[in-house]
Amino acid sequence: MLIHPQFDPVAISLGPLAIRWYALSYILAFVLFIVLGRYRIKAGNTLFTKEMLDDLLTWGVLGVILGGRLGYVLFYQPGVYLEHPLNILKVWEGGMSFHGGFLGVLVAMWLFSKRRGLGFWQVMDFVAPLVPLGLASGRLGNFINGELWGRVTDPQKFWAMGFPQAAYEDVQMAATNPQWQQWLAEYSALPRHPSQLYQFALEGIALFVIVWLFSKKPRPTGQVSMVFLAGYGIFRFIAEFARQPDDFLGLLGFGLSMGQWLSLPMIILGVIGFVYFGKRNKPAL
Repeated sequence: MLIHPQFDPVAISLGPLAIRWYALSYILAFVLFIVLGRYRIKAGNTLFTKEMLDDLLTWGVLGVILGGRLGYVLFYQPGVYLEHPLNILKVWEGGMSFHGGFLGVLVAMWLFSKRRGLGFWQVMDFVAPLVPLGLASGRLGNFINGELWGRVTDPQKFWAMGFPQAAYEDVQMAATNPQWQQWLAEYSALPRHPSQLYQFALEGIALFVIVWLFSKKPRPTGQVSMVFLAGYGIFRFIAEFARQPDDFLGLLGFGLSMGQWLSLPMIILGVIGFVYFGKRNKPAL
């Protein structure tokens, strides 16, 4: 069984200034957004200019941060933050939701499209292929931090990995399972799926390839966005089977996690929207 490498979460330390790997993963995501966006503009997307792309990124960053934080508060721990509302501002303590960030970006892109006089789905079709590699960067940040680890698996599997950061949870879980107690005694950590890497591969790399290739040909307005929406929902739903549910939530109805329940509407709306836009709109030029 492998053990998580225990990377130093601080990438660069300059006296009192510390730059963390997770912060760099966000910066890399924004850089990739600009690089890929400029490539699309250069390749012939005449709706956008470089100046508009920079403005688009600003709106997107605000949507991700505000939506991600509020989404975590509302979807995962509303009771806790209702009792201590000022803790909502403590983003440095962690707690961001992709699904909340996605909703935040939708609102931000709607405001951007109104300000620029563009169609909302035109903007979203431009943005969709630029996002997955940023998601991949974020999942690498999760892995480096050793957070959002996976569920327990067979220690003989080549992917099995122990996460020392999960020591407290390992002890709690092993207390009622003799087999897990034996593994914990032998390896000093329960063998888990490195689910961050699964999400990196699925929600990041695979989704990027699919959406990018699909967007390279003229498509009915809205369909590129729907491919991203359904694709992310499907890949996230699959990856959640290997990801450890949040300890304060556990599994919900039908044995599904909160991430899976939030992904189901994305899959359904993505499929319905793909068919709807295909019938309603002509391919974008």
